Amino acid sequence: MEKFALLARLEAKPGKEQEVADFIKSALPLAQAETETVRWYALQIGPSTFGIFDTFTDEAGRNAHLGGEIAKALMAKAPELLATSPVIEKVDLLAIK
Repeated sequence: MEKFALLARLEAKPGKEQEVADFIKSALPLAQAETETVRWYALQIGPSTFGIFDTFTDEAGRNAHLGGEIAKALMAKAPELLATSPVIEKVDLLAIK
């Protein structure tokens, strides 16, 4: 059962909203290849605010994801696409259905 998660919040630069949406959607195959990532969600929270939410069974899986290909790609594209640095929070899951 998942007990650990990450919540990343991304704010697109003006005019880059569609590129951010396309970028995070394109990361799905990378997430599917991560055996320790249980669930992975790409979100649009508002017109220019996006997010990624992932769940893991243990801290090792969460840390592996933080050092994985999606994180590397995000940090490489951040200066071009994002108005501010991504806000990435470690989350402990209290209950899930």
